[in-house]
Amino acid sequence: MEFKVPDMSCGHCTAAIEKSVKAADPAASVACDLTDRRVKIDSALSSEQLMVAIKDAGYEATPVAA
Repeated sequence: MEFKVPDMSCGHCTAAIEKSVKAADPAASVACDLTDRRVKIDSALSSEQLMVAIKDAGYEATPVAA
């Protein structure tokens, strides 16, 4: 799943998002792209659950259509 995270702008942002997603799903794979401000996540959780995890880190996320 891929999400657009417009407010993600630095390494601290990506670390906070990764930490929050991994707290919700320790087996998740998280890849952040600061240039495009997108986060790719491979997880058993639903996109809604992942957006909540990203929001818990302090960022708004919207799904990117595949």
